[in-house]
Amino acid sequence: MTGPALDHVGVVTNDLAALAATYEGLGFTLTPLARYADGRIGNRCVMLHGSYIELLALIDLNARSVTLERFLARYAGIHILAFAIADEHAAMERLHRTGIKQASVSRLARPLDDATPNGQKAQFILIQTPEQPEGRINLVRHLTADLLWLQSFMRHLNNAVVLENVTITVSEPADAAARLSRLVGGVAVPDPAGGLALDLVGGRVTLVEGHGGVVPRVAQLTLRTSDGNAMIRRLMSERSIAACVDRDAVVIDATAAGGVEIRFRP
Repeated sequence: MTGPALDHVGVVTNDLAALAATYEGLGFTLTPLARYADGRIGNRCVMLHGSYIELLALIDLNARSVTLERFLARYAGIHILAFAIADEHAAMERLHRTGIKQASVSRLARPLDDATPNGQKAQFILIQTPEQPEGRINLVRHLTADLLWLQSFMRHLNNAVVLENVTITVSEPADAAARLSRLVGGVAVPDPAGGLALDLVGGRVTLVEGHGGVVPRVAQLTLRTSDGNAMIRRLMSERSIAACVDRDAVVIDATAAGGVEIRFRP
């Protein structure tokens, strides 16, 4: 990898069990419940080729998370957007050269499974950049990728394989693209479908002008399927999922996916 790539998005919710059941109903295989180091926040993940969708919430009901409360006060949905990097030292140097001095780098670890807290741990280097109107932008280098991207978790009933695009609605796409380009290191280019996009090694981020509702926000994920959308169409019908067909895509309504629209493409 010679440049940044999409690593994961973080979907924040009040009820992790309910959101996990919703995603399983959409045909996703989820990783087991795991907790962050202090035990307050838990996650379950949809592992895809090269990236993943993280579902996370406060699971210790006797604790608080000011950060998650602040996110949820705006809306339930995606508040975290992380990009994979190959070299944290080079990334920090680049951030400092562009005038971003507040970024911090740390090495973190968390158990892979809440049932085995003393077992193997996922380890990664995290660069947390200054929070943006669009959400929290992180840069990540995984140290134990082989423990996360297991084939058993990458086989989904809906045959989703790749997180292809993340769409963010903003009031001024050019300004947002310039800011995110400085943070991430990708180059902002015109998107043929409208708006601007960050040119990444893996995946892309599209910035479009939002009209009404909550702006800015991560509004849509586009996933590529391996079966021409056959299974997600079948699930949509059999399970009465709130969705529609838009040309060649199956579009899951945000109300049926934890606050973010999911677009399946063949």
